Amino acid sequence: MLATATAQNHAANVALVGQPKREVSPAGNRIAESLKLINDTLAVTRRLLHAGDSVYEAGERFESLHVVNSGIFKLVNLSPDGREQVVGLQFKGDWLGFDGIATGRHSCDAVAMDTGEVWTVRYDSLLQASARQPALMAVMHGAMSREMTRDRDALLSICTLPADARVAEFLHNWASSLSERGLRTDQITLRMTRAEIGNYLGMKLETVSRALSRLARDGIIEFSEGGRRDVRIPDLGVLSACVQRCVAPEGMLQ
Repeated sequence: MLATATAQNHAANVALVGQPKREVSPAGNRIAESLKLINDTLAVTRRLLHAGDSVYEAGERFESLHVVNSGIFKLVNLSPDGREQVVGLQFKGDWLGFDGIATGRHSCDAVAMDTGEVWTVRYDSLLQASARQPALMAVMHGAMSREMTRDRDALLSICTLPADARVAEFLHNWASSLSERGLRTDQITLRMTRAEIGNYLGMKLETVSRALSRLARDGIIEFSEGGRRDVRIPDLGVLSACVQRCVAPEGMLQ
């Protein structure tokens, strides 16, 4: 059973980009070391999930934290009028469940966007183990800090960047997350609809579509013949430069 799950997880990782893994970055080494530490020192429950499966739901009692071992997961809040709001994206090595620590209940849903695996650890067991192994607490605090930084950067993007730059930064961050994990970045498969991307970026679906079309027209990205969720990024540096041009004063005036 475990061998089957491991094979499925490997296939899911390769399916994200259509190619085998490449050389792992320093961030990738950090992720691998963190996962090994968690696996070696904690009682881990492994869960294989498919697209649409929930790790936990808003209102559910908080008891455990979850570490992404493979796949991509989204965090979703429900607005007062019943609309779903995507508030976070988590990749391999990221943690799920921090939202439940303060109140004892989860405030959002954590949902799989493709086939993936999470490692579930009881929070009380994690705290007890951290007293014996301080490196565990450092790993959790590091994950919290990175999540807060991503949240801050996402808010800054929504508040300051024009549409094209916001979409370009979204693609750049997605590709960078894959790169950190040793995966191919010149072609990525987006696990989100245009509506979900707009929801996440605070934009209308039509605005996202127009921004993507302009990026493609300018040769910054290309769409695969297999579908418009498959995006080629010929040069990640050019994509980053597109964002930087809009950050400059003359770009902000457009």
